[in-house]
Amino acid sequence: MNKELFAALDMLEKEKGIPKAYMYEKIEAALVSAFKKEYGNNTNVRVAIDERKEDIKVYQQKEVVEVVENPETQISLEEAKKIAKKYNLGSFVEREVKPKNFRRLSAGAAKSVIIQGIREGERRAIQEAYENQKDEIITAVVSKINPENGNVLLETTNGFATLLRSEQIPGEVLTIGDRIKVYVLQVNKEGRGPIVTLSRTHAGLVKRIFELEVPEIADGVVMIKSICREAGSRTKIAVWSRDEEVDPVGACIGNHGMRINAIVDELNGEKIDIIRYDEDPVNFVSEALSPSPVESVEMTGDRNCRVVVDPEHLSLAIGKEGQNVRLAARLTGIKIDIKTE
Repeated sequence: MNKELFAALDMLEKEKGIPKAYMYEKIEAALVSAFKKEYGNNTNVRVAIDERKEDIKVYQQKEVVEVVENPETQISLEEAKKIAKKYNLGSFVEREVKPKNFRRLSAGAAKSVIIQGIREGERRAIQEAYENQKDEIITAVVSKINPENGNVLLETTNGFATLLRSEQIPGEVLTIGDRIKVYVLQVNKEGRGPIVTLSRTHAGLVKRIFELEVPEIADGVVMIKSICREAGSRTKIAVWSRDEEVDPVGACIGNHGMRINAIVDELNGEKIDIIRYDEDPVNFVSEALSPSPVESVEMTGDRNCRVVVDPEHLSLAIGKEGQNVRLAARLTGIKIDIKTE
């Protein structure tokens, strides 16, 4: 049994990435538990795992005392001397445990630990893989769609994960076989619940897609200074260039709109306003209210302003259900009060 056990541990380490040292700890704990079930919880036990000899032995320990009060944990000095003259009061006598019934218990315990170890090890490996991808986007394939709750099972390079209905872009219809990009929002480290939370509604998804599609952003020439999003409807993104010769808005749009069109297609037709960032809050607010033209912006406090627009542009500046001005305020961090003359 020992040879088969060590061979199984070698396989787990090579194929599953589960360290043998980790499994040794689990097996030791299982054998101690099995021993105490057989001989009582008050017994003392030591497990010796010899990797080189591929051998596992279990020893019962008893303390050498003058008067034995608990035979399960103590042995008299006289009896200890019969075993070996080296024993003195306070030392411990160890005897290897070999009864057949315990061997069956230990084999079962070892098997159980290996099965549990495989599950824990696989979960840990998947968890670590996702942790390395946290706040990044990954490409996944739609494997299954739950018709009852709308959750989607995705196949990723790390296995399978669920894209909750609440994290899907409103109005987007996914079908089995679709390849989509998802944002790794959260990784569960507690071992309860799903390992990872994926999202297509988070603003980070748009930011990472821009980094993929716009080389100037990936190179650090163009910076994303701020971004806000109402998934499925509209995103505003403020960009700034370190190089005066590089137009940050033009870089994001691309020749004939190729870059921005690719991003919009990935986001199921979501509108994207690319805003030129400006350190002057007056100019920044004016830009942020795009596509509406603005007549004037007056700062009425550190984070408050009054904007005047032409009456015919008032509805455009405010947006449907106040969306445009709401996103502009979130993008700039300034409360915006829109008026007409």
